[in-house]
Amino acid sequence: MGQEKSVLESYLLDGAGGAKPLSSGQLSAWQPEQGVLWVHLNYSAAEDVRWIDESSGLDPLVVEALLTEDTRPRIHEMDDGLLIALRGVNLNPGADPEDMVSIRIWIEKTRIITTRRRDLVSINDVKKQFDTAKGPSNAADFLIDLVDYLIWHMSDTIDQFEEGVSDREEQIMGTGAASLKYELAIIRRKIITLRRYLAPQRDALARLIVEKVSWLDEDHRLRLREVNDRLLRHIEDLDAIRDRAAVAQEELLSRLSEQLNSRMYVLSVVAAIFLPLGFLTGLLGINVGGIPGAEYPWAFWVFMGILLVIVVLQIFLFRWKNWL
Repeated sequence: MGQEKSVLESYLLDGAGGAKPLSSGQLSAWQPEQGVLWVHLNYSAAEDVRWIDESSGLDPLVVEALLTEDTRPRIHEMDDGLLIALRGVNLNPGADPEDMVSIRIWIEKTRIITTRRRDLVSINDVKKQFDTAKGPSNAADFLIDLVDYLIWHMSDTIDQFEEGVSDREEQIMGTGAASLKYELAIIRRKIITLRRYLAPQRDALARLIVEKVSWLDEDHRLRLREVNDRLLRHIEDLDAIRDRAAVAQEELLSRLSEQLNSRMYVLSVVAAIFLPLGFLTGLLGINVGGIPGAEYPWAFWVFMGILLVIVVLQIFLFRWKNWL
């Protein structure tokens, strides 16, 4: 764990949409009267872990939660503060979006501590807002903006899944290639993986709305409801896309089965036609005496004519039975 690079960053919110970066000395000297403090850390870097353990002054249970390697989305209230674990889609280069990035948050009225291991685009969005003086002005606004960015960045990923299923549906109606079966299975697996974290995240946000902390007012709760409603729509969209992928996969399997049955039918008809022909040629091909027509010069052509008549009669019979 100590091999990871430290990302220890600290900012002092100015209450007007901006934030001032703090040096390590300013961070150590910070007092709640100065304003809201935001500290962002890499929980797998030794230097950052040491700061949380020795300088944060947090409860040991909170420290453990901020440093844990893996956790599901959840909310826990403690002494007018909130311990929050959330996840966002992985938009890092070369990464799979469904391999979600975890962020842990300890937030109280005058202090915010966030920890992560991998880069999270939503954190960078908050920093950009500070650069333009359009960022959050207090702890509640910070939490809502961060959650909003986490949910907002899921839209593109869900749209990609929907476009992928739509493209496969068109291909099924066209070529119906067998490789589409595996592509649809991959899309369904990715959707299931993504939804696995979104469902508890929905429950966590629903609990956040009703948590009784002094620094969350009704306007903040209303904004959280809007964000949670958007998350619910994303989950419903994922369910719909997953169902479409399942239906498309069933349709593909049905088409492949029909193609296989059609080919087997053709082979069966050919085999049925040649079965009596093979029997007769095999019977007359035995190397024993007494074969009829062995001494007759036209016997071969007569036999070919008989075979031709048999073939014609078979075709007539198959058509009469609607087998052809």
